[in-house]
Amino acid sequence: MDVKDQFLNYQTKNEQEQRDLDLILQFIDRNPDALLRSNLTAHLTASAFVVNPKMDRIVFAFHHIYQSWAWVGGHADGNPNLLEVALRETKEETGLTTIRPFNNDIFTIDVIYVHNHIKKGQYVPDHLHLNATYLLIADDDEIPYANPDEHQDVKWFDINHVIEMVSEDRMKPVYQKAFQHIQMIKP
Repeated sequence: MDVKDQFLNYQTKNEQEQRDLDLILQFIDRNPDALLRSNLTAHLTASAFVVNPKMDRIVFAFHHIYQSWAWVGGHADGNPNLLEVALRETKEETGLTTIRPFNNDIFTIDVIYVHNHIKKGQYVPDHLHLNATYLLIADDDEIPYANPDEHQDVKWFDINHVIEMVSEDRMKPVYQKAFQHIQMIKP
């Protein structure tokens, strides 16, 4: 399935997601390099909410650039299979090995504004991440570890209290939307 079809199959949860979906689909149609970060305006990314089987604990990482606890994920870098991207990035950023998808569907979508910053000594201009997030399951008896290139720390949190650890206010609604949906599907 090509990347556009992955988004076309997604059922939006609210008005924000519908408007973001419209933007993402238009961007894909107009930008053959939408999967590449060489597109300095915007590019596709994949993130993950990694929860335990009971869905009452979640893995968050303390991100170097944003100085906040956050989900894990990264750039598509040309890979049109965004679930593969989310799985790859999660393994790289957490060291967890028991990771499996809840299902193969996109869990939430968001267009996220990324402020300019320095990464690996190079300036990265302001841009948008056109993000597909997946729900992944991992065994919470496995201890995650931080990839020092990305994060200062990675650990399990109680899903009902992790939002208190997030210092990036603009990301709180993104996380809260997902946590509400997790509550609806929780076993």
